[in-house]
Amino acid sequence: MTNQEIAKRLVELVGGKENIKSATNCMTRCRLELNDYSKADIVAIKKSEGALGVVENKGQLQVIYGPGKVNKVTEELKKLIGKNVLLGEEAVRETKAKLKEKNDTKFKNALKKIGNIFIPLIPLFVASGLVLAVNNIAGVYFGDVYKSTTSALIIGLIGNGVFSILSILVGVNAAKEFGSQMPMMGGVLGGILSSASLAKITLFGVALTPGRGGIISVILVVLLACYVEKICRSFVPDVLDLFVTPLVTLTVSVLAALFILQPAGGFISDSIGLLVAQTIASDNMIVSVISGTISGALFLPLVMTGMHQALTPIHADLIANVGFTVLLPILATAGMAQVGATIAVLRTTKNERLKKMAKNGLIPGFLGIGEPLIYGVTLPLGRPFLGACLGAGVGGAVMAFFKVGAVALGVSGLPLALLIADGKMLVFLVGVLTSYIAGYFFTKMLGFEDPVE
Repeated sequence: MTNQEIAKRLVELVGGKENIKSATNCMTRCRLELNDYSKADIVAIKKSEGALGVVENKGQLQVIYGPGKVNKVTEELKKLIGKNVLLGEEAVRETKAKLKEKNDTKFKNALKKIGNIFIPLIPLFVASGLVLAVNNIAGVYFGDVYKSTTSALIIGLIGNGVFSILSILVGVNAAKEFGSQMPMMGGVLGGILSSASLAKITLFGVALTPGRGGIISVILVVLLACYVEKICRSFVPDVLDLFVTPLVTLTVSVLAALFILQPAGGFISDSIGLLVAQTIASDNMIVSVISGTISGALFLPLVMTGMHQALTPIHADLIANVGFTVLLPILATAGMAQVGATIAVLRTTKNERLKKMAKNGLIPGFLGIGEPLIYGVTLPLGRPFLGACLGAGVGGAVMAFFKVGAVALGVSGLPLALLIADGKMLVFLVGVLTSYIAGYFFTKMLGFEDPVE
């Protein structure tokens, strides 16, 4: 029997797919949760082809298939039972199926996958972001004396906690979202790409840079790893699957990352950042405004992929040479427009869960912490994310027109007003208000499909 036939027979022997609540697997066992365990024919399951034994443990029916084999059987089993087996009423099941079919487009599925990678991290983004905001504002008021204190260092350690291992967390979540049966492999790949040891390696005469290419490199490498893993499982014998598949997947993915994916991502981010900074600082007002518009509109996708970190050296260079960075206030309008877009969603949606998510993310959003709004509200909805990008373009144009600059880094949103150079705080606030209004306007104009509760 093929793995598909084995899975089909198992479904029949446990009482049909309607009797299956969930199906998962460990290294050797297919673990089933059933609605009615009395419907399961244990004797027949033990005798069925491929089964090495049956164990009932902690409310689960566990069928032993052995390493490698269990992965393939469970995967076929999940295809047979589908994702809606937990729904009880036929009417609800039919409605969900229709909604899924309507929304089953490549673009929406891609947005959903990216959003699902980051949604579990939203509480950590909120907590760490608020801690950093308090620390940064205290640093502005009390200066270098405060920044060197033990309290400031401890608070900074807490605030940077999630960001210090973000590539690892994203790697794990991406591996799960892309269908890997080895999600920890994604975490290992993320850790390798951000490892300080990379700086000790030289390829083609160039030293590698830890974290180059940002989160986008991690996602690309994990996507490749999942593809390699699936290819390996298609031909590697079951008895060797536990050893060969992880080894080949890890080796191929790391080599591809070091030689191709990470350098390519880093080159793109470095080139974009340098070009944008030079055009914004231009004496030609038209060039400056156009560049400000484009920079503001594109910054949210950069934040989403983590590539915005590559702009930090450019900010520092501008502050050192000019005394302030005109790039930071322009890019900060992305978070401000995100706030306006979220307010539009909040006033439009009938979904209580979405309202709660929007309300919880607004306060951090006003303080310049945009991740909860990006990954929890606008990006999963699609069009509000585009509305926020367009709104940021308008706000970026205003900031570029007035050449608003910041004398230091580390603060965004409304607190950034404390760092504005040349007494242009009022002009900065005009840009903030413009970004709020533009994000709101474009989101209302584009609309969005309100999710069913």
